[in-house]
Amino acid sequence: MADLLSIGLSGLSANKTSLAVTGHNITNVNTPGFSRQDAVQATRNPQFSGAGYIGSGTTLVDIRRTYSEFLTTQVRSSTALSSDVEAYRSQIEQLDSLLAGTTTGITPSLQKFFSSLQTAAEDPSNIPARQLVLSEAEGLARRFNTVSDRITEQNSFINKQMVAVSDQVNRLASSIAGYNDAIAKAAANGQQPNDLLDVREEAIRQLSTYVGVTVVAQDDSSLNLFVGSGQPLVVGSTTSRLEVGPGQGDPTRFEVNFVSGGSSQGITSLITGGELGGLIRYRAESLDPTLNSLGRLALAVSDQVNTQLGQGLDLKGQVGTALFGDYNDTALAQLRVRAFSSNTSNVQPALNITDTSVLTTSDYRLEFDGSNYSARRLSDGAAMTISPSSPGSYPATLTFTDAAGRDQGFELAIDSAPAADDTFLLQPTRRGATTISAVLDQPDQLAFAAPVRSEADLQNRGNGSISQPDLIAAGSSPIDASAIAAALPMGFIYNGAGTFENPPGTPVTGLTRVPAGAFVTGQSNSYELDLGGGNVVSFAISGRPESGDTFTLGFNSNGVSDNRNALKLVDLQNKQTVGVDPSVGISTGVSFTDGYGDLVERVGTLTAQTRQDSEATGAILKQATNNRDSLSAVNLDEEAANLIKFEQYYNASAQVIQVARSLFDTLINTFR
Repeated sequence: MADLLSIGLSGLSANKTSLAVTGHNITNVNTPGFSRQDAVQATRNPQFSGAGYIGSGTTLVDIRRTYSEFLTTQVRSSTALSSDVEAYRSQIEQLDSLLAGTTTGITPSLQKFFSSLQTAAEDPSNIPARQLVLSEAEGLARRFNTVSDRITEQNSFINKQMVAVSDQVNRLASSIAGYNDAIAKAAANGQQPNDLLDVREEAIRQLSTYVGVTVVAQDDSSLNLFVGSGQPLVVGSTTSRLEVGPGQGDPTRFEVNFVSGGSSQGITSLITGGELGGLIRYRAESLDPTLNSLGRLALAVSDQVNTQLGQGLDLKGQVGTALFGDYNDTALAQLRVRAFSSNTSNVQPALNITDTSVLTTSDYRLEFDGSNYSARRLSDGAAMTISPSSPGSYPATLTFTDAAGRDQGFELAIDSAPAADDTFLLQPTRRGATTISAVLDQPDQLAFAAPVRSEADLQNRGNGSISQPDLIAAGSSPIDASAIAAALPMGFIYNGAGTFENPPGTPVTGLTRVPAGAFVTGQSNSYELDLGGGNVVSFAISGRPESGDTFTLGFNSNGVSDNRNALKLVDLQNKQTVGVDPSVGISTGVSFTDGYGDLVERVGTLTAQTRQDSEATGAILKQATNNRDSLSAVNLDEEAANLIKFEQYYNASAQVIQVARSLFDTLINTFR
């Protein structure tokens, strides 16, 4: 009877535990990361009798956790990838809406500005039309400022978000280290603490939503976690931490530092996966290039409009005044150079823009080793050629060209030598859209007239005519009006033999037919006249002039109704003046509108691609989660069936005990 009683008791105990495990599964059906558990039974060692081995009941050997390292790793990596893409998408969709919006983008203001120029060119003496140009110029500058401010605000939000994410990473890392310690101690008895393992796995999964991690299992059941290129975030029960703060080169762009003990290492470029990786990737791939592209466009608009205005005359016959502010103002030039916080000198170079048409959208890194300068373009890592690389004296001006000899469009003015190992971040275009401003407030100072005019002598006998001259080369901008006026008036007397003279018998100095040759009557003949000082005008003479007919170029001091320079301003809208390759020519560039369109298209393409990536990574994460849940998650129907089964087993085991008791009672009563 004792054997039967022992067998019944073993079954009762085993099934009681199975019921407890089943109940534990059911109550944790909604617990994140919980893995279903099973009670694993085995038969006890049988006892030998003369008839053979007789079973002695059952025993519990393990509370098994239904778990797959492969499926869990898939969920972890899919979580990191999906969080990365979602963080990127949430930011770039805002940028896309800002740039492409009909009320928030640059294109509407740009079109209004050139439309106002077109209206003013139709009646250059109309003051209200000129005032409209000033108003639209101010509106365009404000639109650049506003868009730049919005993007800068997004950068500030990213900085704050990076700080918040790093705090969560550090909190979870500390928790995981604590779980490692508890699990290592609990596993010392030879059995795994299932619930602690689940809690740790869930903490690691949550950590993966913030940053991509690599997990390495240890012999004591603890897990080591690594970020970046192998920086140990968690080793056993010891943790390091991530710190986010202002960057060394640019304090407006927060960087990630890995802090372990007393050492700190910058790992921003090494972080991948999770929300932190997505924010860093968005800033590098979209935010910074967009700010630089926008700044380059603003600089090009300022430069081209101001330059063209400087080649004309206003209503008072004065050389044109700049419409937009000077982008090479000393204060602005110094803002384009950021000294690294690790620098030991106080040298503050100034970056001056020399040619807006060839500017790139990249930042540059300049280093000084104590004797020589070296620089690298950050967008593609290309090394720059600096001239001079080792200035013999200061102040010095450094120019930058790439390996193909292409000018980068800026120069660096340095008053004194930096200290050895000083480093500077050069940002030629980063603040262009922030600092553009309309400074002209007098409409009569808009230079719509060309500086040179032409006329045919009223006493001419032939029907030859001369076009109004076009200033095709200016020695400077603003032009030197006194030098041009001193070279004029200039008369051309046709000698009847295909050339122009002044005085008769002497060819006109500086006059060239294009192409070279004699004047051909009955068709348009193009000429260029060098006025000296780098000023060259072009014009055409057509018809059939007679010998002795005279044509004159003079200074256009009273060009009130002249709109030739205004028409050149209008032409700037479609002129290829942005992103020009200096080694090929202006035909390689794009116009203002196309330049902004390229920016919008690039961001739009990235947005569409990110949306597709979001759908794909979301589906991958869902599939990985379903695969994990199909194995490890609690199925209430299955657990309900188990509950009934184990209850019946429990009752049956109790019945075995009852039978053993009845038999024992019968046996005892026999001897009474």
